[in-house]
Amino acid sequence: MKNTFGCELTVTIFGESHGPCIGAVLDGLEPGIRVDDELIKRQLAHRRPSGVISTPRVERDEYSIVSGVFEGMTTGTPLTIIIPNTNTKSGDYERGLPRPGHADYTGYVKYKGFEDYRGGGHFSGRITAALVAAGAIVIGALGERGVRIGTHIKRCGGVDDRDFGELDRDIEALAESVFAVLDADAGECMKAAITDAARDGDSVGGVLETAVTGVPAGVGEPWFDSLEGMIAHAMFSVPAVKGIEFGRGFDICGLRGSEANDPLSYSGGAVITETNNNGGINGGISNGMPIIFRTAVKPTPSIFKPQRTVDLLTGEPTSLELKGRHDPAIVHRARVVADSVTALVIYDMMRVAGAIK
Repeated sequence: MKNTFGCELTVTIFGESHGPCIGAVLDGLEPGIRVDDELIKRQLAHRRPSGVISTPRVERDEYSIVSGVFEGMTTGTPLTIIIPNTNTKSGDYERGLPRPGHADYTGYVKYKGFEDYRGGGHFSGRITAALVAAGAIVIGALGERGVRIGTHIKRCGGVDDRDFGELDRDIEALAESVFAVLDADAGECMKAAITDAARDGDSVGGVLETAVTGVPAGVGEPWFDSLEGMIAHAMFSVPAVKGIEFGRGFDICGLRGSEANDPLSYSGGAVITETNNNGGINGGISNGMPIIFRTAVKPTPSIFKPQRTVDLLTGEPTSLELKGRHDPAIVHRARVVADSVTALVIYDMMRVAGAIK
């Protein structure tokens, strides 16, 4: 199994949805980073379910850091975070009945039927709580270097949020936002669309848009370790992510080169681009402009409608009606996961580039 990501900073995840705990190990953090418990708790709260637009399964996420921190500061040795699972209902899941849209069947094939199938096991979005806790430490470290990361729900249920405006101000506002939108009216319409889907026993997906400011030029590698490639690699590791685009993304294909290119100029002695169609990255390397990308999050596959499936134990077709507690949408909870994963990649790539010693 490949559960470790990164080069100079690695993150390893472990645990299952209905196991005793989940967790993460960060290796490669510099010593002397202040570990902000309030920031970790805030980030975990943003991922936690809230109200009728989320699952009724609410975990307290009372994490423990059992290594790598002494007197509130990182030591430079591996940092291990453990989060107990305390609110499980394993009886809602049946062995051998793969849920459409989930990794139940592929997990069964890969692990030869020995996988923990309860709640999706190791494939569950529950594991992202460990990524969020680990990411919060790295977000704090990047913040001390002037790097800011923010994600909003760009689209959900057929409703669009406004575009980013003044980035640092918007990112600061999003850090405190429970339902991460830049236009409150759009947010209410999104919530209504999620509620309607839940009432129908169905679900909706959405698009997240992430902005990163303060990354210096020169971070990233050409070809196989490009900054886009490493961000995309990490983002596709998050359950339900099905697509990613940077800058103008697919829309840039409809422009002429004269429209798509970002002209260069000087501002205060620094090189800038006058537009940002390429999302702050050229040739796989940051150019010093804000890094902008959007991530597609599919509708939650757990829905309360009859679905066709197969019984892997008998080899017969059958139907499935889910029980249990499930989200009618996860895009609003996934936005803090996007922030966390982005932070892990940016910190790692900045260390590779020598921007962090």
